[in-house]
Amino acid sequence: MSATPNVSVVIPTRGRPELVTRAVRSVLAQTVDDLEVIVVIDGPDDLTRSALTAVGDPRLRVIALPESGGAPNARNVGVREARAPWTALLDDDDEWLPDKLAVQLKLAKGARVPMPIVASRLVNRTPRADFVIPRRLPAPGEPLSEYLTVRRGLFHGDGFIQTSTILAPTELLRRVPFTVGLRRLQELDWTLRALHHEDVGLVIAPEPLVVWYQDEDRPRISDGLAWEHQLEWLRRSRPLLTPRAYAALTMSVLASMAAPTRSLTAFRTLLREARRHGRPGPIDYLTFLQIWLIPPQLRRTLRDRVLRRRRGAAESAVRRGVEASAVPATGAATADHDARR
Repeated sequence: MSATPNVSVVIPTRGRPELVTRAVRSVLAQTVDDLEVIVVIDGPDDLTRSALTAVGDPRLRVIALPESGGAPNARNVGVREARAPWTALLDDDDEWLPDKLAVQLKLAKGARVPMPIVASRLVNRTPRADFVIPRRLPAPGEPLSEYLTVRRGLFHGDGFIQTSTILAPTELLRRVPFTVGLRRLQELDWTLRALHHEDVGLVIAPEPLVVWYQDEDRPRISDGLAWEHQLEWLRRSRPLLTPRAYAALTMSVLASMAAPTRSLTAFRTLLREARRHGRPGPIDYLTFLQIWLIPPQLRRTLRDRVLRRRRGAAESAVRRGVEASAVPATGAATADHDARR
């Protein structure tokens, strides 16, 4: 490892030694080897520390925090410790494909903005099937807050950014730290706030470079979160969103958090919020109603069927030599500053 690596990789973890070891090994297997890996253990965890010690690579540094402060705080600690000009983020239960950093560094070098956020597509691996997301890249002039939130289908969105895909200048991650205490939509919150700066832009690699392991049947921390807390975050974030994006987030993400309560008050509150401060489209109303009326397990089953059908149609079109997507197969999507909201 050189005295100053080119990329610092920050991985927060706690209580998952096997998973974080897999994540670390996927970083150490990158075709770019001028890097350091900073694993921040979020509180006392001897098993994880021992598992990481066994990796035995000098590029790996382990920082153990005396008490848990949550993943956003652990990421911020890792970024402050980073020695490289670029920092890449990785969740402990995900892994990278070998060319991930090489592809992103090349895109960063050719970016039209001083501070590029470089993301990528990923393989969404679930117990039922694998899907490549996001399903499309931003269209020219499309507001990024709408790209990341507005749905074109009832059971899925089209735009997406996930923590493990992000490569950004270390300076930017220090200037715009993650919001400590936020337990859901952490990467969306960070991306929207970072893009609010004039010298920042978003570049998305068209190929999948990350494997995102998503066991949708297991309980999640966010499943138990009060939707009211997320609504407070959304209201604070309204200046970063277009009215359409504000309505879409309210009627999809917040609705999915509130629907299990079967509360008529929650239903009315979110509908009123979306209409008063946002601009819902027909798909937003349909999404809102199906979230409240269709059980989550059935929604996931229907979504998987729709996506399999679309994936099969796209693969058939490719075999016929027909352009199957509005997204070019080569070249990354770059969002200009005037489209960032």
